[in-house]
This record gives sequence, C-alpha cells and structure tokens, in this order.
Amino acid sequence: MRAQIDRIADITVCLRPFRAAGPRLDTEQIGDAFVVHNYGHGGSGWSLSWGSGTIAVGKAMARSPAEIAVIGCGALGLTSAILAQRAGAKVTIYAREFLAQTRSARATGSWSPDSRIALTEAAGPGFATLWEQMARTSLATYLAALDLPGKPIERSESYAILDRLIEDWRALGSHPDPLGFASYHRAIEDLLPGWQPAPTGSTPFDAPHVYRSGCLTFNIADYGRQLMGDFLAAGGEMQRREFHAPGELAQLPQKTIINCPGYGARMLWDDASVMPVRGQITWLPAEPDLSYSVHYNDVYMLARRDGIVIQATGGGDMNGYGDEGETPDRAEAERAVADLAELYARFGKACLPPRP
Repeated sequence: MRAQIDRIADITVCLRPFRAAGPRLDTEQIGDAFVVHNYGHGGSGWSLSWGSGTIAVGKAMARSPAEIAVIGCGALGLTSAILAQRAGAKVTIYAREFLAQTRSARATGSWSPDSRIALTEAAGPGFATLWEQMARTSLATYLAALDLPGKPIERSESYAILDRLIEDWRALGSHPDPLGFASYHRAIEDLLPGWQPAPTGSTPFDAPHVYRSGCLTFNIADYGRQLMGDFLAAGGEMQRREFHAPGELAQLPQKTIINCPGYGARMLWDDASVMPVRGQITWLPAEPDLSYSVHYNDVYMLARRDGIVIQATGGGDMNGYGDEGETPDRAEAERAVADLAELYARFGKACLPPRP
C-alpha cells in the first residue's frame, strides 16, 4: 500500500445515528398517516439494512396499501423502498438529499452488524433475538449479490497485526467501554467465523502475530448506483423534500409511510435518544492489487474498489460518541496515514496477493 500523506484525496465525516435501546422499529399514527419507523442503527446501517427493512415493510404492508412513501434516501431508505416494491406497492421516496449526498454515502463500507447498535442494558435481552434476525436476513441478501457485475458486494480478508499473542480473539481491539455497548456477533459465527491466528507467510505481513478473519466489503459508490437503478427501474419515484415537523408527513398523498431519516430523526422527530457518533474517513486513491482490510495501532484501513478508506479507531466504540462535529480533522487524517506507513515499513511485503 502506498500510504503517503501527499496522496490523501479527501477527508469525509459521517455521524452515525446511535440509540441506546437499538433501532426504532415501532409504529405511530400521525393524523391520517400510518408511520413505520426504521432508524437509529448506529454503525450498522448498511449491514442490517435488508433485515431491518424487511421488518419495517412487513408492518407497513400489513395494511395492504397500494402506495407507500419512504422518508430518506440513505441505506435504510433505499432498501426499504425496494423491499416495499417487491411486496407490491408503488413507492415514492421523499428526501432532502439523495444517496450520494447522504451520510450513508460516507460510511466505511465494511460488514459490521453490531457496531454501536445498542447498549446491552438499555436494549434488554429480547433485542439480541431481533438483531440476529436482522443480521441473518441481511447477510443472506448480500451473499446472493456477490456475483453481480462490478462487484458492489465482495468477500475479502481482514488482518489484525499485533505485537503480542492473545488467547481469545474477542479481545482484539478492546478498549475501555463505560457505557456497555452490546456485542452480538457470536450468534452468527456459524455464518462468518471470527478471528483466527494466521500461519506465518500466509498474509501480506511479516509481523510476528497476525490474525485473520473473513468479511464483506460494500463498494458503496457502485452499490449505491445499483440500488438507485433497481428502484427506478421498478417504477419508483423520487422527490426532493425537506420536512421540519412530523405533522408534515400527513400532508403526503401516501398514507402509509416508512420513516428512515437516519441521524435526521434527532431534529425532525425531536428524538433525543438519537446520539451522534462521529466517524472520519481519510480517502486515498484505489489500488487494484489491494483487496483486504487491516487493523493496526488504533487505525483501520479498508481497500475498496472505489478508494482506500482509513479511520482512526482509538477508544473503540467510545470513539466519536456524543461528537456532532462534521468538520474534517486534517491532523487526525495525517496521523492515521502515518501509522499505516509505519506498518508497511515494518512488516509489508513487496509483492501483495492479486485481487481475485
């Protein structure tokens, strides 16, 4: 990897919409409109979108509407809209921003179904079952899309480079967690195995202790175009519209509404339970021979086909919690790239494995 500060192409910031109790998936009546909520997925919006959308659309279609409105055009909005179309409804998306301008477009692009999805105590024991349902439904959908042209979704390998041995792979990347973020990934280990020690010489790194895990990567630019194309090809309509109060939804001609505003729910619905978790991505140009991700010294790198994304991860789940600032931090970006440069100077091989 050419980890050089002068190759930084962009720095973007995303606010993850975190709710301690987990995503909001309940319903309410606003005037004569039936509203199904589908927001508050923390760092797991893309990962859980099909499973969460399936639940939301099931509640909406229980009333057999001919038409459905979807509020928001991010990961949850688009997938909910497509699922509603497949269920037989005519769908219109109303959004202030379309996908390329949304916070969803600034996501990391890695499969992370329980990343800041809830707090263990606030969510309660019953949420784990709901989470597993969403995760398994979403993963099945993504696995079915692996062979699509352009590879919007693809399998890749992830490496963790450590200076010490660990007895339990779940300790990888552990940080102090005073809030008690929930961790549910063990429930789906039959589908995606966890971290395992990598045999010497089997990875791009000559570090003494390397752990390897399989993962899924979302090439969001291509994947987003695929979703938009599918929605429009099925007769979907899109209108730019900004809402300032819940009562405005009752003015829409559609009387069944799936509400997917993401972090925007904090203002639109005056929902103080939605907390911002700031995440910054440093972008480097894509390199065709790179097809993996790396965890090293509180830095995460994911090589996507639409660019290399780099994040500072110090603090674990607490990193960025409560921070609603969306101004890029150049110093943070340069430190992250410098850490990766140090990794490759120490352990990187000259010849990397070719992209499959």
